[in-house]
Amino acid sequence: MRTPQQPLPSGFSAATTTADVIAGINLVGKVAIVTGGYAGLGLEAARTLASAGARVIVPARDVERARHAVAEAGGGIEVQPMDLTDPASIDRFARNFVASGLKLHILVNSAGIMALPVLTRDARGNELQFSTNHLGHFQLTARLWPALKRAGGARVVSVSSLGHRYCDVVFDDVNYERRDYDPWTAYGQSKTANILFAVELDRRGQQHGVRAFSLHPGGIITGLARHMDVEVLKKAGYLDAGGQPIVDPEHDMKSVPQGAATHVWCAVSPQLEGKGGVFCCDSDIAQVLPPGTTLDFGKRGREAIGVFAYALDPVSAERLWALSEEMTEVRFEV
Repeated sequence: MRTPQQPLPSGFSAATTTADVIAGINLVGKVAIVTGGYAGLGLEAARTLASAGARVIVPARDVERARHAVAEAGGGIEVQPMDLTDPASIDRFARNFVASGLKLHILVNSAGIMALPVLTRDARGNELQFSTNHLGHFQLTARLWPALKRAGGARVVSVSSLGHRYCDVVFDDVNYERRDYDPWTAYGQSKTANILFAVELDRRGQQHGVRAFSLHPGGIITGLARHMDVEVLKKAGYLDAGGQPIVDPEHDMKSVPQGAATHVWCAVSPQLEGKGGVFCCDSDIAQVLPPGTTLDFGKRGREAIGVFAYALDPVSAERLWALSEEMTEVRFEV
């Protein structure tokens, strides 16, 4: 039996760029919001959507920095204030957007943080990686739901990672109150949450024309890796002797345009019409990895690119939805 989580194949590859994916796509009249859309992969995704005619809005905590970054990228992108770690700020941004009457055709939840070296909490006491990478986006999507629904066909794209391999969601201790904090398990459970959120959002949203996807962009050295030691990255093969990123897409080390290609593919590709709730990589639906698959940092071949089954589990996805409502105090009625 063919399952949704199975490569199409799409005809694209690890070397595919945003320019390849957007070729022939017309987004005039469409509206997109891209979190993290002023740096790295998010900026490349926002720039590409704008280049196809979409009206792109980038929410940012540091508005002036974001405006400078998008202007350097060629403009055509609006910046509005929002802090993903501040519930009131999320509500304010979303309330203004919904009140504008605009339809929201594309929401790319791309902002994120990775491997914070010490346990850090948000104002509510939630572990900061889980709060930023998942809870903030859960609340934002919930608050933007009326605009997504009225689009009559919308996509929500959650940027996850192969880093989900580090940890499933530990429902009994998400906030590291009874276990030792580890930067990578915290990152891993937040990335697993991104995938599970897409699974449940798609199940609930498809009757309203809203489909959801999650993805692994590839191993790209951007500001996300700022907490990682340069020598470790060199030893792993991500940086050359001079400290410059190595581009080798067959081993999952990509340029920014290659990494953001899957963001854009999930957001616009006609190949995904009628599909949803799947994890994607290399601008295609990813394979499910067998249990025990080893994913050595910096040594990934094609056979190890995919998703672990626990991140697609519908029971866990529904449980995460309920937990997210409880932690954000937001009732997300779909």
